[in-house]
Amino acid sequence: MILEFIFRWAHVLFGITWIGMLYYFNFVQTEYFKEAEADAKADAIKKLAPRALWWFRWGAMFTFITGMYLLYAIGAHSNLLGQPVIWVGALAGIFMFLNVWLIIWPNQKVVLGLKEGDGPASAAKAGLASRTNTLFSGPMLFGMLGSKHLYIDASPTAVYVALGLITLLEVNALFGKTGPMTSVKGVIHCSLALTIATWAILVYV
Repeated sequence: MILEFIFRWAHVLFGITWIGMLYYFNFVQTEYFKEAEADAKADAIKKLAPRALWWFRWGAMFTFITGMYLLYAIGAHSNLLGQPVIWVGALAGIFMFLNVWLIIWPNQKVVLGLKEGDGPASAAKAGLASRTNTLFSGPMLFGMLGSKHLYIDASPTAVYVALGLITLLEVNALFGKTGPMTSVKGVIHCSLALTIATWAILVYV
């Protein structure tokens, strides 16, 4: 019981670090870079962005590790339909973690000049994955809190539809376009809409 509490505390602490940096990149830094003078932007790319990305990716790593332990501790790994809400959050979180380490960070290294590559193309790939992570943050948090504080007697069909929707949006992160998530308002509204849609699917399908 004490060990599980410690992991929950650590999971939330690391999650605050990770998602806080995610929101900083999407709501603050990206918008600033659109307006910054060339010298200021170059200085931020050299000195600020690498530090922020360090906290971002390692926050994601330890949020993922502690989350995997908690899934095991509550038995969700062996009871998908008995824990429908947590699995919605878990799948969103797993995709978010993979996006950080397999898409955002590798492409950001090109953008920052840490390795060779097509800068504009890498920036676009990292940007779409980052916007998708912001999109997923709403249902991810819904799953985290709902698993303990919201009882939903979801049908098997509802669970698979909800998980399928999140998976399709992840496919878009890999091969699609930003669409309405281009703007800050757009991605916030999309995240809220996805959270509501996920909740409705679990309740009514």
